[in-house]
Amino acid sequence: MIRQAKLATLHFLKRAGVFELVANSSWRQKRLLILCYHGVSLDDEHLWRPALYMEPQRLQQHFELMKAANCSVLPLGEALQRLQAGTLPPRSVAITFDDGTYDFYAQACPLLLQFGYPATVYLTTHYTEFALPVYNVIYSYMLWKRRGDVIANGAEIGIDGPLDLRSERGRHAVVVSLMERAERERMSTQLRDELAARLANFLQVDFSAIKAKRILQLMNPREVAEVSSKGIDVQLHTHRHRTPEQEDLFRREIQDNRQRIQELIAKDAVHFCYPGGVYRPGFLPWLEKERVISATTCDVGLATRESNSLLLPRFVDNQVRTPIDFESWITGVGDLLAMRRTARQRYVPEGD
Repeated sequence: MIRQAKLATLHFLKRAGVFELVANSSWRQKRLLILCYHGVSLDDEHLWRPALYMEPQRLQQHFELMKAANCSVLPLGEALQRLQAGTLPPRSVAITFDDGTYDFYAQACPLLLQFGYPATVYLTTHYTEFALPVYNVIYSYMLWKRRGDVIANGAEIGIDGPLDLRSERGRHAVVVSLMERAERERMSTQLRDELAARLANFLQVDFSAIKAKRILQLMNPREVAEVSSKGIDVQLHTHRHRTPEQEDLFRREIQDNRQRIQELIAKDAVHFCYPGGVYRPGFLPWLEKERVISATTCDVGLATRESNSLLLPRFVDNQVRTPIDFESWITGVGDLLAMRRTARQRYVPEGD
């Protein structure tokens, strides 16, 4: 009911000319919309996690909306410099993608090139070394394939008792159990993948087909170098997709991430994205020590000159965003109407 009322309000405001009025205002010109994307489906990922994934057709539709609205799509670094200098062009937008998964290379990058839009990829680098899916999310994805089922006994995968896969809560409990086992047994990345293969066999899911499609895999070194050569800006997202709350471990994540990016594309990365959008006040001085000049969150809003450069807000675009909702944000109306701005501060680490 609330969602329908919001959509009706947005349609009314657009018909009344408010979208155009705000889009052309000096208020909007002083603000930068940083778009956040995670995944563009290779198969059915948008059905599994619609809050993170979207169909390529939906992404193209949203790019077309930006083009029709005459948005000024800028590289992130330039956009932030011009935001501080007060020289942003009308309806300024910067596009960012988190993680650097293969679907960015296969689905998003061709669309960016087609529209001539610059973009930043925040690359988590550990899994670039392996032609393997990220272990904890592939567990979740395969369990979702059996959604609606209750499996009598999980002993074959080391879990006592039944597995209730009828809800996200039940499936997540299985993922946590598998991750705890992997940690307890100090499994290497390869052994965690072997556990994924055993889980697939147990669930009767075709793991080889998932791997062949490169679902939930990172770009490999050749693909990272290729997108960089085409103008994609590759930046920091930690090496192991985690932000430890101990300074030495946190800074090591940045150092390892930066070193790997330098090895891949000979670039000194200085822009950062918090994995899962999770941040703590104590992270900011550690980032400064590591020469990081900007950091983006998943908090909702338009960035202004007064925004903390290490806590920049973004608008997370995904499968559940309607065209009118997306339009409201590129014009600025969405920011004016936003109620909840702070993202939930929790995530599950993705590897080591």
